[in-house]
Amino acid sequence: MNSLTRHLKKSIELIEKDCLKNKDLDLWKLGFHLMPPIGWLNDPNGLCFFKGEYHIFFQYSPFNPNGELKFWGHYKSKDLINWEYLGVPIIPDQTFDCHGAYSGSTLVEDEKMYIYYTGNVKHSGENYNYITNGRGSNTILAISENGIDINSKKCILTNDDYPKNLTCHVRDPKVWKEDNQYYMVLGARTQEDKGIILLYNSTDKVNWSFKNIIESKEKLGYMWECPDLFKLDNKTILVFSPQGIDPYGYKYQNVYQSGYYILEGDFKSHNYTLNEFSELDRGFDFYAPQTFLDNKNRRILIGWLGLPDCQVFYTNKTIQDGWQHALTIPRVLKIIDGKLYQQPIDELKNLRKDKLEITSNKEYLINSSFELLIENISENIEIILEKDIFIEYDYKNKLFTLKFNSENLGAGRTSRSVLLNDCNTIQMFVDYSSIEIFINNGEEVFSTRFYPEQKNINLKINSNNSNNTLWQLNNFFIK
Repeated sequence: MNSLTRHLKKSIELIEKDCLKNKDLDLWKLGFHLMPPIGWLNDPNGLCFFKGEYHIFFQYSPFNPNGELKFWGHYKSKDLINWEYLGVPIIPDQTFDCHGAYSGSTLVEDEKMYIYYTGNVKHSGENYNYITNGRGSNTILAISENGIDINSKKCILTNDDYPKNLTCHVRDPKVWKEDNQYYMVLGARTQEDKGIILLYNSTDKVNWSFKNIIESKEKLGYMWECPDLFKLDNKTILVFSPQGIDPYGYKYQNVYQSGYYILEGDFKSHNYTLNEFSELDRGFDFYAPQTFLDNKNRRILIGWLGLPDCQVFYTNKTIQDGWQHALTIPRVLKIIDGKLYQQPIDELKNLRKDKLEITSNKEYLINSSFELLIENISENIEIILEKDIFIEYDYKNKLFTLKFNSENLGAGRTSRSVLLNDCNTIQMFVDYSSIEIFINNGEEVFSTRFYPEQKNINLKINSNNSNNTLWQLNNFFIK
């Protein structure tokens, strides 16, 4: 550990300690979502199950709630309910990552964590635009033997190791083992402003060879970020976050999207096809998802409960309290009828406490940390929060909508919709300043932030035949 590393660690520890003094007074502090101790959080990173514990790393800018120099923050848990915060294991303290430790993944093998991430370097120069020149996008390997301390860091790929027709935007390595070889996918942007995925392989986790490009026939945005490739129920799934897609009807309404292709054929060669691109989340606040396989053989997805570059349209009021963003609740992925479903992990049921049967067409004042389950929906339904947020299904027009009627509660958020043939169940998780809505057991999902003026909020369900059950929820225990 060099002197710069020690200084940065100590500075972060001091500001985190000072911030925690007033956290309980924070109206919008989340109870059962992981959020930054202070400052800015974005992409989930390095998700893994290691030596009997879940490890969740995340992009972290502790010095500024609007984001700047990127570190990795770190939580761990034995049960996904009780968490321990472990500080900042990945620090941009080398020449190959000095302007930010960007996103990446963890491969667990030989009782070690092999952590791959992008080291960002911005060279000094008046004529650099940092897209086609002036930026170093280095792929870094860091190794940890105990899951907490980093034993070594090594630069294993630089811009010279990527195909020549690319811009400087190459990042976010996801690494896995398959058939006694190691594979890596990286998100990239070509000189023609087309988003693609780079595929590399290795026999030793250190020396990597370029193997193939994965791309769509038609252009789908100018940059593909945060790639993740895995098999689920004998299907090959490519998850990524494309940037630069124009809105189309009810699709692609956010500034950037996150979604997936089901890939047919051999992705290791050019003999493959990509099926239709599908969005993972229709809400205002979801980006950069990453998955991992746990010890129960579940493919679990966690996303960033936020979005970059959305400030022109809407914002987050927590900035005034010195922090911004959180991670979504963990979601188990399943393939149902050829579509990717997302379902809240079963462990969240352990947070349930007071149970209440909600009568339709009646108003309730509820502490704004709850799970709501609505079943046996057979016609139109409308859920109203704070007399301002409308969550509704129009049976005639087959349209599900999340809508803010005033600017204050949504901080500029307006309306998002999806066409849906049926709406049989709605499961909602409300956590003081976040809402995650799972429709038809995860067929569609909407995630958003909102900013009520008190901890208790007004709830009303307008429906004729549904069964409505609500549980108040405990917070995560975090030490």
